Amino acid sequence: MTTSRAPRAARGVRREWDRLASAGSPPEAFDVSMVAGLPEPARRWLTHALAPGTPLWPSVVLTMRGEIRLGAWRPFTAAQVLRPPHGFVWAATARVAGLPVVGYDRYSSGSGEMNWRLGGLVPVMTARGPDVTRSAAGRLAGETALTPTTFRAAMWTPGSDPDRTVASWRIDQQVESAELHVGDGGRLLGVVLQRWGHPGGGPFGRYPFGVAVEAEETFAGVTIGSVLRAGWWWGTDRQQEGEFFRAEITGATFG
Repeated sequence: MTTSRAPRAARGVRREWDRLASAGSPPEAFDVSMVAGLPEPARRWLTHALAPGTPLWPSVVLTMRGEIRLGAWRPFTAAQVLRPPHGFVWAATARVAGLPVVGYDRYSSGSGEMNWRLGGLVPVMTARGPDVTRSAAGRLAGETALTPTTFRAAMWTPGSDPDRTVASWRIDQQVESAELHVGDGGRLLGVVLQRWGHPGGGPFGRYPFGVAVEAEETFAGVTIGSVLRAGWWWGTDRQQEGEFFRAEITGATFG
């Protein structure tokens, strides 16, 4: 069951979690007329993802499980609050050599951060600064595909072919864009973007990043991808090398 309460892994940023998860006044309900002016693939996706009358909630709290590649593939469980374009907190517990690695990635209040600790105590990865912030903002733009209820906050333009559309988001002082690939029936098939980062320890820059959507599920009138794979160098001959994330979303509460 999904809850809006911050998990223990995010206790260091509980205020940010609570701010992103907070509910405001009751939102408008979705009507197909709202997407009339959007590119056809965007209309196809949104009318598939949103049942008529569904409240256009500004945020979602997700629970998930899967594997993340930390040297080898490691199992994890996680919870995430996502409120485009304001931010996200992804809080998880993975296991390395039988020991828990606990922490979070986030973008909120105009900055990004990674904070991971062995056993919740010994730092194993901590990072902040402009490069982390730019990378986290790109991640936020890509993950807006998990909140179709927030589509009106994006600028929509045609994509690279008739089954693709680009959503651009103003995230604080920068604009980040993601291209969504939409199937014939409106199901989201994947997301690609040029995301800031340094995969493989290379220099910081923009590199192809992508998400494959392998299944979907409906939660309270909102249909989102539920089985996901993600990584760097997407769509290149290095895609398999760059893949580092596989997850199944087990719950979603919009609010």
